[in-house]
Amino acid sequence: MSSDQRKLEKALKEQGFEVVPTKNGHKTVYKDGRRITTMAGTPSDTRSAKNTLADLRRAGFQWPR
Repeated sequence: MSSDQRKLEKALKEQGFEVVPTKNGHKTVYKDGRRITTMAGTPSDTRSAKNTLADLRRAGFQWPR
């Protein structure tokens, strides 16, 4: 896991999101028991990371730009 992914996961937990690892190495993000998004297990896909961040922001996540 990259340092950026660790920072993101820590910020998610601080803001009340739950991050659950899946069997295949991804991470599923929940808020109030509702699935928000699934994060890639590796940082190789930039577009996927941007899409994930957009999903999280729509759910109320605050991330500095």
